Amino acid sequence: MIFAIECHGLTKAFGTLTAVRGLDARVEQGSVVGFLGPNGAGKSTTIRMMLGLSVPTAGTVRVFGTDPREPAVRGRIGYVPGELRLDDRMTVAETLESWGRLRDHRETSYRDELIERLSVDQSKRVASLSTGNRRKVALVGALMARPELLILDEPTNGLDPLVQHELLTILGAAAGSCHTISLSPHVLREVERVSGSAIVIMQCEIVADGPIEDLRAGAARDFHAVFAGAVPSAKVFSRLIGTQHVEHVGANAIRISWVGPPRELLEVVSRYDLSSLTAPEPNLETAFLSFYSGGGDGA
Repeated sequence: MIFAIECHGLTKAFGTLTAVRGLDARVEQGSVVGFLGPNGAGKSTTIRMMLGLSVPTAGTVRVFGTDPREPAVRGRIGYVPGELRLDDRMTVAETLESWGRLRDHRETSYRDELIERLSVDQSKRVASLSTGNRRKVALVGALMARPELLILDEPTNGLDPLVQHELLTILGAAAGSCHTISLSPHVLREVERVSGSAIVIMQCEIVADGPIEDLRAGAARDFHAVFAGAVPSAKVFSRLIGTQHVEHVGANAIRISWVGPPRELLEVVSRYDLSSLTAPEPNLETAFLSFYSGGGDGA
């Protein structure tokens, strides 16, 4: 099978500083993958290597089975960086026309559809655009040629909620047409809406890689137990294998942060005069914070 992106032992060092260490990852064609991590984790450096803009110190990266520096590969990729650099002297229309010529892309119907759906004003000069409007121009430019692979770094940054919603709808439709999309978002719920899987990178290494449902399942979950009678001590729960953290909440309740199947926890709680037990299902943000704090299983 040829993957859209395939990395083996990918490493990038700048002198004595290692930005990415031994990264192994595969992104299947036709998938939408969230690429997550805190600032400084190595996401941007990894993306630059995937695009052929930076040469790995060690390891390999292949895009559609080929070196990403090959011109034929670059023509199959659409990219929106986190920090945009546009020519302020041009109008929006001139900018999009020039990008179309660079890619030898003359069909304009989809471009015009994107301009309308993302509310892009072609008459304005780039210099006058807000951060959000500059990003909309970059998104139209990346999407209009219907590239086989889209790499989007913080794609909704600066966009108003209505345009965010429309963009995620567009990306969902693109994925359904067998395009591959890699998102490095600022807001995690964006990933939950359109992605089937996620890669989490922390301190230059991958700590989790898989379906979002699996990442949620591996996250710490907060159980809030309210007791009608005597409240057990924190030590009762802290010695259990799945317990990450225990704290008393008020006079008659305990909050237990738990990872894994809760069978043992439920058995212990049931020995006491329990009034109520609640545990919200973890979302992707909960899972991400769990990995960030070391509570995830790193599967």
